[in-house]
Amino acid sequence: MKIAFQGEAGAYSEQAVFEYFGAAQTQPCESFDAAFDSVVRGNSDAALIPIENSLAGSIHQNYDLLLRHHLHIVGEYFLRVRHCLIALPEVKQSEITKAISHPQALGQCAAYLRARGIQAEAAYDTAGSVKMLRKLGARHVAAIASKRAAELYQMQILEEGIEDNPENYTRFLAVQPQAVLPQGNAKTSIVFTLKNQPGALFKALSVFALRDIDLTKIESRPLQGQPWEYLFYIDFLGSAADDASKRALEHLSEYAPMLRVLGSYPRFM
Repeated sequence: MKIAFQGEAGAYSEQAVFEYFGAAQTQPCESFDAAFDSVVRGNSDAALIPIENSLAGSIHQNYDLLLRHHLHIVGEYFLRVRHCLIALPEVKQSEITKAISHPQALGQCAAYLRARGIQAEAAYDTAGSVKMLRKLGARHVAAIASKRAAELYQMQILEEGIEDNPENYTRFLAVQPQAVLPQGNAKTSIVFTLKNQPGALFKALSVFALRDIDLTKIESRPLQGQPWEYLFYIDFLGSAADDASKRALEHLSEYAPMLRVLGSYPRFM
């Protein structure tokens, strides 16, 4: 099975691929768009994309990509993210004045960097920043990435666990062309629009409350091309095939001009 992910070899997304799928062949992609396109074009069987982080929040671009592509969410995985400060071999920590990494990683280590007077500079990827540093050869620069990235590029770990909060998890979604019908403990993700009128959101959410369906996530995104109109993304417990879920979605369709089930899948936690 070939699984697409955003980033270079050694990225946290690749680590999540191995932990979730097992012995899979990985397909590194330069961008999230490229990861989705790899699946749509049949170059990969599925993609594993990050959707939110417990410290930095949602990755809004991937919500937009879920809507843009007709792929199905078939699973989720929570990865414990442990950041490392990585430098060239034999460099001392006192020499470091700048750290490069993906903006999400820099944000998750902001207090650590600030306390040490280390300047943050954004790069396209965590593992990619290690690869870039290896090529650059700058002794005053460190990268923030995973332990595996340091090992892959034969670099030195100056310090492990530099994230500001140890409760640092990233939630990933597995997407593929074919939907699945989960058994047992399941979760469903949907997206819908509402008319801009009083009580619209209250009525939409009430269809779940009336049936004791637990909502685990609510996210709003601007509706492109229609200023001040919004898309609503919701995750709820249960499969779209369950009787209660079916009735709730039918009820919601009475209020929602557009409603799409992005996928039902086994719940990770």
